[in-house]
Amino acid sequence: MRSFRRSARTRPLVAALRAGCLLLPATLVLEAQAQAPTRLDQIQVTGTRIKRADIEAQVPVQTLTRADIDRSGLTSVGDVIQQITASGSALNTRFNSSGNFGFPPDGSGVGAGATTVDLRHLGSKRVLVLVDGVRWVNEASASGVGAATDLNTIPLAIVDRIEVLEDGASSLYGSDAIAGVVNIITRRDMEGAQVTVNYGEFGKGDGAQKSIDLGWGGRSDRATWFVGASYVDQREIGAGTRAQSRYPVPGLSPEDAVAVGGSSGTPTGRFMFVDPNTGITHDITPNTGASDPTYLPGQDCARTDDYHCFGGADRFNFSPYNLLLTPSERKGVFGQFRFDVSPTTTWYAKALYNRRESANQAAPEPIFLGPEAGTGNPQADNIFISGANPYNPFGFDLDSATNLIMIGRRPVEGGPRRYAQKVDTWYLGTGLEGSFEVGDRGWFWDVNLAYSENSAEQVNTGSYNIRHIANALGDPAACAAIAGCVPLDIFGGPGTITPEMLAYIQPIVRDASENTLALASANVSGDLFATWAGAVGFAAGVEHRRYEGWYRPDPLTVAGDYNGVPSLPTSGKYDVNEVFAEFNVPLLAEGSGWGKALDLSLAGRYSDYSTFGGEFTPKYGLRWQLADEFLLRSTFAKGFRAPSIGELFGSDSRFDATLIDPCSLGPNGEPAPGDAANCAALGVPAGYAQTNPQISITTGGNPGLEPERADSFSAGFVWSPTFIEESGLAERFDIEVTFYRHEIEGAIQAIDAQTQLDLCVATLDAAFCDGITRAPTGGINGFGNRLTNLGVIKTDGWDVDLFWTLPETRAGRFGVTWRNTFVGRYEAVGADGSLQPRQVGIEVNDSAIPEWSSNLTLDWRLGAFSAAWTMRHTSDLVEGCGNAAAFPACSDPATGTNRLGSTTYHDLQLGYRLDVARGLDLTVGGLNVFGKEPPLCLSCSLNGYDASTYDIPGGGYWYVRADMRF
Repeated sequence: MRSFRRSARTRPLVAALRAGCLLLPATLVLEAQAQAPTRLDQIQVTGTRIKRADIEAQVPVQTLTRADIDRSGLTSVGDVIQQITASGSALNTRFNSSGNFGFPPDGSGVGAGATTVDLRHLGSKRVLVLVDGVRWVNEASASGVGAATDLNTIPLAIVDRIEVLEDGASSLYGSDAIAGVVNIITRRDMEGAQVTVNYGEFGKGDGAQKSIDLGWGGRSDRATWFVGASYVDQREIGAGTRAQSRYPVPGLSPEDAVAVGGSSGTPTGRFMFVDPNTGITHDITPNTGASDPTYLPGQDCARTDDYHCFGGADRFNFSPYNLLLTPSERKGVFGQFRFDVSPTTTWYAKALYNRRESANQAAPEPIFLGPEAGTGNPQADNIFISGANPYNPFGFDLDSATNLIMIGRRPVEGGPRRYAQKVDTWYLGTGLEGSFEVGDRGWFWDVNLAYSENSAEQVNTGSYNIRHIANALGDPAACAAIAGCVPLDIFGGPGTITPEMLAYIQPIVRDASENTLALASANVSGDLFATWAGAVGFAAGVEHRRYEGWYRPDPLTVAGDYNGVPSLPTSGKYDVNEVFAEFNVPLLAEGSGWGKALDLSLAGRYSDYSTFGGEFTPKYGLRWQLADEFLLRSTFAKGFRAPSIGELFGSDSRFDATLIDPCSLGPNGEPAPGDAANCAALGVPAGYAQTNPQISITTGGNPGLEPERADSFSAGFVWSPTFIEESGLAERFDIEVTFYRHEIEGAIQAIDAQTQLDLCVATLDAAFCDGITRAPTGGINGFGNRLTNLGVIKTDGWDVDLFWTLPETRAGRFGVTWRNTFVGRYEAVGADGSLQPRQVGIEVNDSAIPEWSSNLTLDWRLGAFSAAWTMRHTSDLVEGCGNAAAFPACSDPATGTNRLGSTTYHDLQLGYRLDVARGLDLTVGGLNVFGKEPPLCLSCSLNGYDASTYDIPGGGYWYVRADMRF
């Protein structure tokens, strides 16, 4: 918790920090050695580079202490940060990001197995992550070059505390610090050893998580050291184990859920073609004991053979194959050593190695063939199936150029798609730091070198080689001349694809990626001179960084032979040189009649990038302490974010989006909502019905991108009313209120694909229609959606926090922490002026911006006993119902919207301390102890809920922990 007053209750904290030996570069306390000058008691917090003898700050910094981390019951740095109220939607292990998630436009890959942080709903790539004040390397997803930091590369066991600056800070830290800064402070002040063992599982007895953390540290007259090791094993949970995630659309009957949201790529197969002998259009599937009379106009459905017309009842339920919680095994070791070279100079060295092994899983990969398949792969879209194929039951060729419309077949014989990742993270850092005096003023300096590398490998099993599929479906004589080729049976239903067929068409796909960061920095801080109002604080520094990243897909993918999501290699590098300066200028002193103090903060950084040139970012702040109990503060900052390697150099790749074509009939034959004349102009015939809503979107980088530029403003107050403390109602009572506003111009993104399609049909404007192509049948067979500097993102809101520590009584000591974030506005406007779908209170694209997020914690301590009760609240949301608008699960069918009700989770923790060795802490706890289910999400891609906002369905999570020091 924070306090701004140097009162009797803050002086012990300052003294503890002075004596705590927390000397870490750029953001930590300078150690006060016995033989060193007393100036070494200055400290520095995130949000300023100036070291000071107090902890007052002009910007709000939320500190998660080790006690806060332990109270959460979580085993991941990312999961801990994602629970703060300012956090937005970000990846975590509840996201089964594989299969058709594909490649996002920024070239970063799917981030499978990663956990990232989003502040103010501005995206993970706009949050700067530091470790001990030094930048951390970006993620390697094995499927792209990431622009965000994977927090699963940092073992939670080595963390002392986490400081979250919820304000723009490019002037202090450079690019990426638009939405805020997360500074992870590692542990080093330990004498002795510590062992922590955790075990937990979910209420249904699955998803077991176990971990063990080891730590050992010590000191001598001139040296200190800390070594830590961590092991975490999180087991997977299948989507089929929960009712909410068992079917494609939650809240519907199984039959309706499959009919509305199921896939047309089925184990029995869907065959759409024109019979060259009769001219009749067929959309058929083999009989399996059920028949559905639904058919398109012009079809012959009065059949007497082994087929019937394809309908909703024939669609495939892919949901049970997915994962509700992905497996993640993490092993990490960390060590740091510090040595006093002289009474005023210290040398340090740090090293970290972390390995993450994780996996994602999707249903057996479908094979879509023909012009209506919409795969974006020419070998699939332009397929030729020979009439001589021994398994072709129709006796004539099926040719995309003449009579084939689409074939969808899902070979369940090949098993589910499995994506297994191995991610290795290395970090090496060293430097010198110390102090000197100029007259009676103390100065502090540090120089730092660091190298970090994140490399990943991904092995994909269960996918297919489309070139081999084409060979096996073509002329049998040509197939016989190819080594290993055997004719393929995609017509016969489950079990007809033999092991020999699979051996030819099913490869093992291996992808790899890497991100590296090398940096060197030097900083100095001190008091320039004294004025009548106090000393002018100063900090300055220089920094050089070099980024390099690459992504190497499997040669099969590069050749265009991969049946799944195609992509091409990416590689790039750039470097940046920076210089910054910061001043803290006292304007008023105590006794002036205008309060206790008034300080002006000025900061600026100039960055010179090899990719686009120079950028200057200033920041201004005012801190006005009117009285011991009342503080006003405000900041204004310019910020920027440089385009990442993937955004600049990313090659063409693809992701699959579920799109509703405005030119298509509805699922029950409703008229197409799009303008009929415009649809005809786009080549869509009357009566067209979309066969496959899963459309492949081609994306790629843009070397002409400019940096994103941002304005950030914050203003607020901190009030600690003494009358409450003096009345005996509190030992501490603080209220903090902060208004924030961010505006980003030239945001790097691609226009929302559904918005682009809707605008194309509505306007026929080339700005939206260029890149969207259609087959002669009317279906979309190409969709270009590239990165650009789009319009503006604006957001604002309020943080309202309360901290209340009650006086100790015979019943123990009680404390209340209540943090709230209210989002007043969020809007993203494209360069054309079109409003993007993300807004406050809206659930869209598996992410949400709640109007109100709140965490309320009540903790209690009495002797060896302790307890904590936490309530996590998310206000209600609204989503579009999509194709489920006609069903009761859609709460407002008139508007086609569904309400996701407000949700409150309750967490409980109980602890007891035993006097064994240097202390044995036993803890038992639960997250979501009442088993609150997440609201049903009809529009979410997988598992029927928003995995970035809510806990998984199916009950709470329970854990036990033992922590022993000796």
